[in-house]
Parts: sequence; structure tokens; C-alpha cells
Amino acid sequence: MKQFFFSRIKSLALALLLLSQTVFCSDQTFKKITYEPVTYAPTKVLVKRADQTTVKLPEKPAIYAVIQTTQGDLVVELYDTAAPKTVQNFIDLAQGEKEFRTEKGSERRPFYDGLKFHRVIENFMAQGGCPRGDGTGGPGFQFEDEINGKALGLDKLKVKDAPQYQAQLQRAVLSEFNIKSRQEFEEKRTEVEKAYQEAMELPVLEVLYRVGYRFNEVVPSKKATRGALAMANAGPNSNGSQFFINQVDTPHLDGLHTVFGFLITGYDVLDRIIEKGNLQTTIRKVLILDKRQ
Repeated sequence: MKQFFFSRIKSLALALLLLSQTVFCSDQTFKKITYEPVTYAPTKVLVKRADQTTVKLPEKPAIYAVIQTTQGDLVVELYDTAAPKTVQNFIDLAQGEKEFRTEKGSERRPFYDGLKFHRVIENFMAQGGCPRGDGTGGPGFQFEDEINGKALGLDKLKVKDAPQYQAQLQRAVLSEFNIKSRQEFEEKRTEVEKAYQEAMELPVLEVLYRVGYRFNEVVPSKKATRGALAMANAGPNSNGSQFFINQVDTPHLDGLHTVFGFLITGYDVLDRIIEKGNLQTTIRKVLILDKRQ
């Protein structure tokens, strides 16, 4: 009887040890930092054609884009040092210097001419660059994000203090437990909820890294403030031709979209584009002016 009793004690002790190890592993999973920056080599942006305009530009040496629309002109400074590869893609598509694919096959012409602002949302932004006009189109290729998360302060900002990233936090936790259905969630609810609370202490940078976003530590990335010109995407590293211009600050987009320019003049034009609604404003032409010294 005594031997049986001690045998049960040993079994219980082993079970408690295994349980504590399981919890410890879970704790460690959401306390350690797994983030690593990607290797990144900046490039110099080349403007292959000198466009002409009568629009008054700032004196500041920079590359500017004049987006001529049926509502007026938008003058944008392009961030050739903060997002050189993204800026190069935009310039080459705008000037017809880059091949892209359509339903007809490969083409090389000014990509944005004749496209509409297909998605506009009041107190948010105006989005264009979709050849289909429904948000599903692109140039037939994708390229990576160009974002320095540390330059945006995402390594210092805890996700518990940034409710705008709750969706990414939920994805990170559910992915860790490989939960793909409501039933699986209910079966692991207690453990998942505990892990969720632990993960609230992680930096936003770590959470975004866990759901697939990749960051460099080289470029001086800009925040998605009012007037920011940024790439629209369908998730990490899915940039193509679509872009948006912010009508208001959008801190919930910091780290998720490459900001590659800023609206200098034409805020009234942007307001009109948004007021008119989806598909009511056409891009006539995008001119590129290189005023760098």
C-alpha cells in the first residue's frame, strides 16, 4: 500500500513538473524577442526622363511628383532616401520606364495615366493605382516593404499601449497555438487567453515581426501622418502599383505600409477627390521633376 502511495506521489509530481514546464515554455514564448532586421542596401534613385511643368515647386532640393487629376494637381515630395526602391518603382511606372503585365500581356507605357482613385474614404485617405478600378489590380509583380520599424519607434511602443495593433496581436497569439477554428480556440481558451495577456507586454515591432512583417534598420522611415503618400498592399511585402494619400493621421498604419512621399500642395484637391467618391477622379498624368543638386 505504501509503495502504491509513493508511486502515485511520484506520478503526480511528474505531472506537475511537466505542466510547469509547459506553462514556462508558453511564458517564455511571449516574453522573448525574436525580431531580427533584414539585410538592406539602399540604392540611388534615377530619374531617366526630365518632365516639364508650370506648377510652382518648393525650393527644397528633392524629387517631386505632380499628379495631375480631373480635380486639380497634387504636388508630392518623394522620399528618395527613406524609401528609394519604392520611389524608383513609382517613378518608372509613372514615366513608362518599367514593364508591367496586363490581361493583354506585357506593356511599357506611363502606367498611371487614365487610372482613377478607386477607393476614397472620408477622414481617412484616397487610394489609386489599380488598373482594374476595383482594388484587385496591379502591375503583375510585387516587391518588398521598405520600413525601418525602429525609426518609427515601434521597438519602444508596447502593444498594450497601442490598441490599433490588436488585430496583429491576436493573429500572433493564435498562430503560435496553430488555431484555425472556433472549436480549436474553445479547447485552448484558458491557455490562449493567458498567452494573450503575456503578449500584451511585447513591443509592437515584435508582434508585427511575428505575423510576417520584415524591417530594416537603415532607412529613415516616416510615419503615416496627414499628407503621407504610402503604398497600399495586401499584407507584408505585397507592394505593386497601388498607393494612397492620407487625409488624416493614421498611426494604425505605421509599420504596415511603406511611406514614400508627402503631399506638399493640393490638400484642397485631395479633399475634393474624397468628397467626389469612388471612381469619380481620374489621374491624367504623373510628372516627375528631379530638383536634387
